Amino acid sequence: MIEVIVNDRLGKKVRVKCLSDDLVGDFKKVLALQIGIPAAKIVLQIGGSVLKDHISLEDYEVHDNTYLELYYL
Repeated sequence: MIEVIVNDRLGKKVRVKCLSDDLVGDFKKVLALQIGIPAAKIVLQIGGSVLKDHISLEDYEVHDNTYLELYYL
């Protein structure tokens, strides 16, 4: 179990617990429940790269206490 920190750059930071082998799409669904925004409107980035829904967090080298940037469509 890892904890990922999602920052929307407007001062809101959310901590999400997940598994490192979870898909980004599944992670977005958990995040959407916590922040009240539909998962389809969430875009996550790490280091300027947009995370694709069908790839696992582990493949993007997302580990415990990694920061992800949150954008809305």
